[in-house]
Amino acid sequence: MKQYKIAVVGATGMVGRTFLKVLEERKLPAQSYTLFASARSAGSKISFMGEEYTVQELNEHSFDEGFDIALFSAGGSTSEKFAPIAASKGCVVIDNSSQWRMDPEVPLVVPEVNPDDIKKHKGIIANPNCSTIQAMVALRPLQLKYGIRRIVYSTYQAVSGAGLGGYQDLENGMKGEAPKKFNHPIFSNCLPQIDVFLPNGYTKEEMKMVNETRKILGDDTLRITATTVRVPVFMAHSESINVELKKPFDLDELRATLEAAPGLIVQDDPEHAVYPMPINAQGKDETFVGRIRRDESVENGVNLWVVADNIRKGAATNAVQIAQKLIEMWESK
Repeated sequence: MKQYKIAVVGATGMVGRTFLKVLEERKLPAQSYTLFASARSAGSKISFMGEEYTVQELNEHSFDEGFDIALFSAGGSTSEKFAPIAASKGCVVIDNSSQWRMDPEVPLVVPEVNPDDIKKHKGIIANPNCSTIQAMVALRPLQLKYGIRRIVYSTYQAVSGAGLGGYQDLENGMKGEAPKKFNHPIFSNCLPQIDVFLPNGYTKEEMKMVNETRKILGDDTLRITATTVRVPVFMAHSESINVELKKPFDLDELRATLEAAPGLIVQDDPEHAVYPMPINAQGKDETFVGRIRRDESVENGVNLWVVADNIRKGAATNAVQIAQKLIEMWESK
């Protein structure tokens, strides 16, 4: 098997460091790794793969030496500028920002859901929003078996989704300190705002879920609405997903369909208080689903409770899985 040159852009951030952890675990066939970050973090040392790496400053010439894959998690403006430069040098960029997700030329990929879309790339592959990723893992098997007419998302999202600043706001709020990242205290509170508000009254995060779901599932006719809420939990997003299916279903058969789905673990034993919780999803790569029950208010409706680690499956792991699929495709040619 060929050995590949891999770059990690944004290596010192919360997701970037998790990139490195997942890469250590999954052991891609890498000839070498190079770590990049902003000028502020350049020169810092990171222990990775049993060695000490010096973080390099990202610039216009960083990709001149020729990389096969670059994992980006350095924000939209960095991706907008540097992803095309990397792609022009023959590197395939897997980007974790929102910059390229809705670009019709860029595949938006969850490997358990639409891996074949990877083949359509023109040098850039987008990693979806964290809250969208876990929902797709649970909804795709239902779409394939029953068809989906409508989705109602209600999310309960961890502070780590807002980066280190969000994490620190919860830590500091527990000590009585004022928030710096959020508009209001997050400790002992829920904030029904994630990202900025748009003219239609929805937040950017809510519309990301609507638009990304349609793109990943390949159905622009899907009726979708979302309410996204930040909750005082450090890690792992939770989602209540109400789905109206196109076909009638037997609940046991639907549950079996979910149990057979890749990357999905059913935890659904209400009598013994077994259901997915953020505290148990932390550090895991799988998506967890439970509270599976018929929605008795609508024909062919079902309710799901879906939980996943937003920094791992919702960001770093999904990106590394895309890299693994990409390498598999190269090796199978």
